[in-house]
Amino acid sequence: MSFKWFGPLALLAALVIGDQIRINRPGHKYRLTVEVETPAGVRSASGVLAVHPDRSYSRGGHTRTSGDAIFVDLGGGRNLVALLAHIDNKLDLDGVNYVALRAYTAAGGKRVSFNEMSRLTGIEPVRDALVPVLVSFADPANPATARTVPADDAETVLGRGYRLHGIAAEVVPNGYWPLDFGGALGEPVTRAILARLPWLNGTGDPALTALRAAGLPGLEAIDAKAAFTRK
Repeated sequence: MSFKWFGPLALLAALVIGDQIRINRPGHKYRLTVEVETPAGVRSASGVLAVHPDRSYSRGGHTRTSGDAIFVDLGGGRNLVALLAHIDNKLDLDGVNYVALRAYTAAGGKRVSFNEMSRLTGIEPVRDALVPVLVSFADPANPATARTVPADDAETVLGRGYRLHGIAAEVVPNGYWPLDFGGALGEPVTRAILARLPWLNGTGDPALTALRAAGLPGLEAIDAKAAFTRK
């Protein structure tokens, strides 16, 4: 290849790569933290989720979130999982896209725009309709043992002395996506649910089995696994 084409091709490659970063870079990231009161004290777990707006030229897509459901090990064989889902007559998989935005809006008393989110700081409570679906597995190795946990009455499923202490959202820096491997480069999206629920990669549709066992409504024509993990 003639060297006279090297410069233009390198520039074209840089433009293409830069455009793909612009399209796929998260609009914002937030850490979702779940705290549960137990007879032995407060147990908690958290995970970083990335919210991606549709920046494609076709505008045919929609806002999406990448990340995992939050698994809280409560000790004594008990657990609580905050799914990437809400209930709005049926199972809603899109509400997680707006949890942090709506939490910050509710805390500030005025509407926060999507474009502002990456510049915000502080930790805000996630309450009421913003609380994701909570489930617990009597046996984490068996998806059919899932049960829905009422946010305001966890004792009915988890036992005496167990109560949802709180859920909070905190915007974290986007970092230098796609090089956000940690440290100064930015916090990566948390991937931990498969280590806790390895059957998610099993044959059939074990995620759907879990959601059905939990008695969740409106499971027709949805990607059940997306309630637990999303790329």
